[in-house]
Amino acid sequence: MEIGSKKVVSIAYTLKDDAGEVIDSSAGGDPLVYIQGAGNLVSGLEKALEGRVKGDHVVVSVSPAEGYGNRDESLIRKVPVRKLANGKAVVGQRVRVQTDQGPLILLVTAVHGDYATVDPNHPLSDKTLHFEGDVVEVREATAEEVEHGHAHGPGGHH
Repeated sequence: MEIGSKKVVSIAYTLKDDAGEVIDSSAGGDPLVYIQGAGNLVSGLEKALEGRVKGDHVVVSVSPAEGYGNRDESLIRKVPVRKLANGKAVVGQRVRVQTDQGPLILLVTAVHGDYATVDPNHPLSDKTLHFEGDVVEVREATAEEVEHGHAHGPGGHH
């Protein structure tokens, strides 16, 4: 079965940056399980996996444009600490906030009195992502998985 829209895909992978440093890997653990076309992966990786089958080895470099985007300094803001989780902020902390567009993860980069400087840029923005992996399994997604937007069962959401 080929990887395509609404297929549940399991991949064993390693993700590296330009310096060859491992960013993430499934080595020693379960493969990553996702639904193709549900927005669970960056677009460049989904495109590279499209049409692949169980057993295929995939090596691809994903540009920032098809990965986590380019860093946008204009998104950095000062917000009242009371608006953050538990009304506390620590430099280096990641906090989840609810916005009109859904949840957003912010990095606290500074705290000055009652205000915190927060950065919503993804930690991997501006980075070319080097992916190498093997397609472990491809199957049809169930109606419930498609409705929920993620895989269920072993390696997926339970």
